[in-house]
Amino acid sequence: MEAQVVIGEDESGKPVRIDIEELLATRLLVQGNSGSGKSHLLRRLLEQSAGLVQQVIVDPEGDFVSLADHFDHVVIDGASHSVAEIETLAERTRKHRVSVVLALEGLDVEQQIRCAAHFLSALFDAPREHWFPALVVVDEAQMFAPAVSGEISEDTRRISLNAMTNLMCRGRKRGLAGIVATQRLAKLAKNVAAEASNFLMGRTFLDIDMIRAADLLGMERRQAEQIRDLERGRFLGLGPAISRRPIKVRIGSVTSGPRASSGGLLPLPSAPPEDMEALLHTQLAPAAKARIEAPPPPPAPSSDSAAEIAHRMEELGQPQPPAGPEAPEQPAEERTEAVQSILREMAADAGSAFRPTAALFQAFLTQCRKRHVSAGLDMSGFRRRFAMALAGLDRLPEREREAIAELGSELEDDVLAPFLLIARTMAERGEGPDEDELSRVYGTNSPGRIRRLLEHLEKKGVILVREDYGGGRTLSVPGLEHAQP
Repeated sequence: MEAQVVIGEDESGKPVRIDIEELLATRLLVQGNSGSGKSHLLRRLLEQSAGLVQQVIVDPEGDFVSLADHFDHVVIDGASHSVAEIETLAERTRKHRVSVVLALEGLDVEQQIRCAAHFLSALFDAPREHWFPALVVVDEAQMFAPAVSGEISEDTRRISLNAMTNLMCRGRKRGLAGIVATQRLAKLAKNVAAEASNFLMGRTFLDIDMIRAADLLGMERRQAEQIRDLERGRFLGLGPAISRRPIKVRIGSVTSGPRASSGGLLPLPSAPPEDMEALLHTQLAPAAKARIEAPPPPPAPSSDSAAEIAHRMEELGQPQPPAGPEAPEQPAEERTEAVQSILREMAADAGSAFRPTAALFQAFLTQCRKRHVSAGLDMSGFRRRFAMALAGLDRLPEREREAIAELGSELEDDVLAPFLLIARTMAERGEGPDEDELSRVYGTNSPGRIRRLLEHLEKKGVILVREDYGGGRTLSVPGLEHAQP
């Protein structure tokens, strides 16, 4: 099978190729100011190599979701999933070799960075038998691997930088070939940029970026001026997968395109000023009031992500249950006991924590309808009640159970179950759970993920971890003594 793709042509019109097998071993760095054609270059590379290798695209602006309209990519909407679901999707992405676009435009910047970090870490932590070759493209890489701290928290920067460093420094042995694109080399962490052996440098104007780009291309600093003179869509390429000497490339055309384009001028409306004023001010007060009083819209359904992967792999949960008759009114105690019984049965399934929350919630609603029980829980309430069931908290007396639940009241839903398990086992037998128990309720087989979970809980101040030199680990829960009778 031909492992080379044409990325464009040189100044004489000859095709310039990229060797995909070599790229998998040596990684790629793309740099160019906004408007230099950086996204167009990435799209050309992805389109040309779509049939050769699996592709994973981290897309903070939603620029690459249109690939799914022309190729076999699955779009994962980061805003529609929990941390555990994102990590599960990443694991299945590696296992089933699905090309995916992780679309993050529905999240704010810090959430984008955390979501991408969890996804990349799960790709990196995949079992050895799933180490298939894949191109991992990270657009706007300066966000995910910043050279210095910015407005995001230090914890977010740390986990993101760790994920990006693993991708670029250690990903090759796991089959992951990092392709990072940035507007500013000076803003990208040096240990991430330094691992790339192939470079495509587009137009840039700041001296610090030009000089650094020239150094990476092996050019003298007085030659750096030509980087400033590059036209849109033209790049200087160098590297074992491209050319042994710097070569100027004009990037070829693409099939897909961004969902919306802001390029080009449009004629302004020709209506009289008084009509335009009316358009702005008519019914302004009622519209403003409705905007304030209206509840926030629900998150968009993830039809392009979990549902599509479920359709392809038949592993992501159950179909939407048909609407049934309304459950008859029940005494509150009976309803509570029936709901708790359903949750206990679901939690008893050893693989339940490995399933997406949305699929579990649908299964829960189905069981409630079958038993003519009014669920009385929304998704958020279900997450926390199911976490308690997974942890076996109902084994404890009511007073002790409520006190332990209060200790975890400020925790995120996706880490509540392992904390409650730790607190429950400490209360019952004076020691924490073993790693297999934690893995079961957290929905992971990765020791690295368990370690990061415990670090997170310790930073939250809800547990204390003590490790001895022999590798043993002792857990304790501050405040647990007050929760026990």
